[in-house]
Amino acid sequence: MFGRREFLAGAAALGLVENASAAVLSGGAADKAVDAFLRTQPFQGVVLIGKAGKPIYSRTIGFADIEAKRATTLDTPYAIASISKWLTSTALLKLVEAGKLDLDAPITTYLPGYRADTGGKVKLRHLMTNVSGIPNGFITWTRANPDPDLFKKPMTTDQAVTLWCSGDLAFEPGTKFDYALTNWILIAAIVEAVRGKAYAEAMAELVIKPLGLTRTMPADPVDIAISYRTLEPLVRQSNERFPFMAASGGYVSTAGDLLKAAHAVFDGSFLPPARKKALLTVGWPDQDYALGGRVKSLFADGMPRVFAWETGRAAGYRSVLAHRFDDQTTVVLLNNTSITQKAMDEFAYALFAVA
Repeated sequence: MFGRREFLAGAAALGLVENASAAVLSGGAADKAVDAFLRTQPFQGVVLIGKAGKPIYSRTIGFADIEAKRATTLDTPYAIASISKWLTSTALLKLVEAGKLDLDAPITTYLPGYRADTGGKVKLRHLMTNVSGIPNGFITWTRANPDPDLFKKPMTTDQAVTLWCSGDLAFEPGTKFDYALTNWILIAAIVEAVRGKAYAEAMAELVIKPLGLTRTMPADPVDIAISYRTLEPLVRQSNERFPFMAASGGYVSTAGDLLKAAHAVFDGSFLPPARKKALLTVGWPDQDYALGGRVKSLFADGMPRVFAWETGRAAGYRSVLAHRFDDQTTVVLLNNTSITQKAMDEFAYALFAVA
């Protein structure tokens, strides 16, 4: 972990730049909060605060590509990791509204070839809440079969389900929280089965295009921010993944797209009231976990307020998409320097205090 002195030395050596833009908040309070964070953390990336879907403060810090000295911009895409789960859950609820899915149906309803003894117990809701009991066969298999070229090999969603998602249940569904990738591989398979097309195509039709998310995609664009394991020495970190992993953590997006999506889903009518309620109902209180994301109470203005709190961590990428419901404030943080997720969460909370 870099301290302030090491980060400043590295920044000076690398020619780190900072770009401020369109600060609307009065008194520079947001700038002070950002400056305070930068004194202790090697953050590089994007800070965006919005009200009712409109930006009121933005600031970019550092480089998207340090070696090429390509500065971060508001339109720089970053891997958003598990925020992808929230997008996926939104799509699933669109399918529920259309009568194509039932959250409480066993997954064998949609995957009839899946093993009946376990699939008959596991519901779609269990998968979306990470309480299914489906073991994380991906981790077990890859540890037993290390292969540096794994992600270069072709593998379909159905093959992944057979290979990694079909083991005996680790626990009875609904009795334990387990943040397992395999929950979301099964979800991708269900989406493909119901829609009759690849998961990414279905997502584009259900969520990405209707929301107007022009810079949100399940593959890395050429101008993506580079992921760094460390800044000194400067070490890149790859973020390889299969297409069917997009449901869990494979999407790339920009701060502007995430602000737009948060406003449409949380404040707007993209989901009808009953589906929005389902999205935001906590199913596992110890984790504040609802469907594909977290909903929790935090103190603001001296009172407990309800927030949606989506986070993403993959390779060197760290992200926060947080939304306060009572005043429609959204904070988006995108970073590519492997700082802790705890630090990112604390940064977002500090920004809410000045928004």
